[in-house]
Amino acid sequence: MCDQPVFIGSDVVKKSLNFSTLIPLLERALALFSSGSEGGIIQPVRTIVPVAKYNGFLGVMPAYSAADDALTTKVVTFYEKKTSSTFPSHQATVLLFDPTNGALKAVIAGNVITDKRTAAVSAIATKVLRPSPAEVLCILGSGAQAHSHYEAFSQQFAFREVRIWSRRKEQAEQFAKTVGGDVRVCTTPQEAATGADVIITATMAREPVLFGEWVKPGAHVNAIGACRPDWRELDDVLMKSCVLYVDSREAATRESGDIIISEANIYAEIGEVLKGTKPARPDKTTVFKSVGLAIEDTVSAKLVYDSWVRCNAIE
Repeated sequence: MCDQPVFIGSDVVKKSLNFSTLIPLLERALALFSSGSEGGIIQPVRTIVPVAKYNGFLGVMPAYSAADDALTTKVVTFYEKKTSSTFPSHQATVLLFDPTNGALKAVIAGNVITDKRTAAVSAIATKVLRPSPAEVLCILGSGAQAHSHYEAFSQQFAFREVRIWSRRKEQAEQFAKTVGGDVRVCTTPQEAATGADVIITATMAREPVLFGEWVKPGAHVNAIGACRPDWRELDDVLMKSCVLYVDSREAATRESGDIIISEANIYAEIGEVLKGTKPARPDKTTVFKSVGLAIEDTVSAKLVYDSWVRCNAIE
């Protein structure tokens, strides 16, 4: 055992996290989270500190999983208007502790964890809520989450067509070039969303970018952005006509502007579907609103650390 905490950088994190391993672990974690105290997961809603002078926020996300015997805190910053293109809008670090004595075991680069665990959870929701057949995928946004979702969904599903839209068309074109697949760049979000079977919204929008009148009946939407109570990606028509699933009722009703402003009714947590206590409704238009859970970071960070230990032969 090392006396000092190890630092695990993003390159190692990328090698350690693959969706085929991560998805089953997150499915179990979500089901345990939705089991209440019986699930052995302790996770308060994240604490947010506004940094109004610079249009930024600092979030703190602690969690403990008894099933994994893992204790972490993620510290994340996100800034609406970046002062420099050198830094991404979101930056994160995960601290992994020894739950038996509180010692800090590892400091882990958190951006890749955030991107991959979010995409993995969206894939989990899509697996149970998507219509059949699901042939057309729409992605609104072209940032890190758009890239990680494309990677996960390309591996987990077989879409006949993928469409991308971004506020700046050149960014959408760069996205299509970078991922190297046959991706159709759309001029408007309506063009991208119309007729799509699965839609991903991964933007920094403060006002709706996806409207219910564009959404095909029976389509499934993964809403990733709008992480503040007064921000939105989806309009009232969609929010009030869909069957709404969330990762956490408590967090969603405190953090999601899409839900708070529309006063939409939450049907179930996705963990309840995985447990079998609430049904999936792939015959309906469904929305999975993801606010992101600390327990997802905990499971992912432990996977990364365990992989690092094996590679470095530490006992």
